[in-house]
Amino acid sequence: MNQHILVVEDEADIAAIVVDYLRHAGYTAEHVADGRAALERIGQIPPPDLTLLDIMLPGMDGLEVLRQARRITQNPVIMLTARVEEVDRLIGLELGADDYICKPFSPREVVARVKAVLRRATLAQPEAAPPPSALVLDEAQWQATLHGTPLALTRREFRLLQVLARQPGRIHSRAQLLDLAYDDTLDVQERAIDSHIKNLRKKLDKVTGGSGHEWIRSVYGVGFAFDAPEA
Repeated sequence: MNQHILVVEDEADIAAIVVDYLRHAGYTAEHVADGRAALERIGQIPPPDLTLLDIMLPGMDGLEVLRQARRITQNPVIMLTARVEEVDRLIGLELGADDYICKPFSPREVVARVKAVLRRATLAQPEAAPPPSALVLDEAQWQATLHGTPLALTRREFRLLQVLARQPGRIHSRAQLLDLAYDDTLDVQERAIDSHIKNLRKKLDKVTGGSGHEWIRSVYGVGFAFDAPEA
């Protein structure tokens, strides 16, 4: 199966049981215990195929983790919660949660729901090509390297490249990039995206020695797409 599941749960006993059941079912499973660590892991490339996310977490609660995670990935998220109030369910779903599991739960139920959500995600979306292995983005350090050479990106350039590289070939409009790549959109204009794209192209081309490959393709009247070079 070889799909990667991130379990975000601050109760170690519960997390250990869930991880054990997921691994027994054939998944690769890892555990983090607080919200900030979860967001850092979700921001890595590649992100987890699915995240089991508890709402009540130290550092950053699950709803805020989900809110920020949706800026960088659309991979499925299942919320784990003992808070069954309808407002939490509505807020979570509006933020992009794919399902809920209420505590106490059976670990077998968790595995069954994970399988169902992953199956729906696979049927709903065509399989995207992974970003090129030559490009490495380390969000924890805000560093990007291409063929092992640092790209020396600004934070805005890094976030923009991260959004584009996660879905090679997908066309993003300027408005979408503005929304996904920047937290402080009030002081950024859509046309500023063009300037950042220009700088990114220069830095990518400098590392590859002017190979002629168009890393970030312009689609007239629509936006931009990241094109990984063919193997």
